[in-house]
Amino acid sequence: MASAHPEIQVYAGPQAPKKAVTLRTLRAKYEKQQPICMATAYDYPSAVHVDQADIDIILVGDSVSMVVHGHDTTLPITLDDMLMHCKAVARGAARAFLVGDLPFGSYELSTTEAVRSAIRMLKEGGMDAVKLEGGSPARVEAARAIVEAGVAVMGHVGLTPQSVSVLGGFRPQAQVASEAVRVINQAKALQASGCFAIVLECIPAPIAAAVTKALRIPTIGIGAGPQCSGQVLVYHDLLGMMSHPHHAKVTPKFCKRYAEVGTIIQQALVQYRQEVADGLFPGQQYSPYSIQQQEVDLLVKELESSGMRDCAAAVSEAAEAANAAKQQQR
Repeated sequence: MASAHPEIQVYAGPQAPKKAVTLRTLRAKYEKQQPICMATAYDYPSAVHVDQADIDIILVGDSVSMVVHGHDTTLPITLDDMLMHCKAVARGAARAFLVGDLPFGSYELSTTEAVRSAIRMLKEGGMDAVKLEGGSPARVEAARAIVEAGVAVMGHVGLTPQSVSVLGGFRPQAQVASEAVRVINQAKALQASGCFAIVLECIPAPIAAAVTKALRIPTIGIGAGPQCSGQVLVYHDLLGMMSHPHHAKVTPKFCKRYAEVGTIIQQALVQYRQEVADGLFPGQQYSPYSIQQQEVDLLVKELESSGMRDCAAAVSEAAEAANAAKQQQR
């Protein structure tokens, strides 16, 4: 019998959506020792790109303060700013697990404030989880309170950019034994608070290996060597998106550039500007909308009768140029 939907015989139709990544997915990869991949995204287009690359986790990072808003640190970004970016990313990602950074000033004053901010990230921002920085007792307590409120939390130890004031700049951490022990203990405390994963930033690879061995949850490295359970990079960094000197001074040493998209973008913009200046763009090819000659004649008469002879002449001249261009293309 003929199908009631004959198009099914010709093509498969829309593909079934890919299964969304969940905490169970991440846990299964961790238990199978399969590396977890995470990348940042800050808007709808970047979220679509990252999601279609089948990257496991999208982090809407407070690094948006630097790579999108042009600040020197992550400190100026606000919770409302982050929510705007989270909403855009949530609209662009259909598969990846979404983690929103709690920005500086949104969770430090009390556990009540921390829970309130985390809930907003899920209810308003469309995130699946939140990330907070630091492993001090206060941060551990905040993480515990957020988890108990029903929100998944990713921890973050090592270099914590929100603490740049205390750290004295963006400096690698755990390069002496006492600091290494502190980082290990902080990671263990965050695990005990209920965190489902820990970001390890800018620490020596042997220390990251020790932390990973000490934990029963995944570690996500960024400048922390290959022994972590997974890796994360910033979207603009890994694509070589920016070439401005301001960005060059904050691009981390550990970042591998997988493309030089910024150079291509700059070349395209310069070419566009030059073609406009030379009168080459848009030209006939990119002026697709036409008007019939009889309508041109009617318009010219109407303009002339209204005393708008210059406009009438402009219409006639432009119509003649368009017709001549069409003839040349044939």
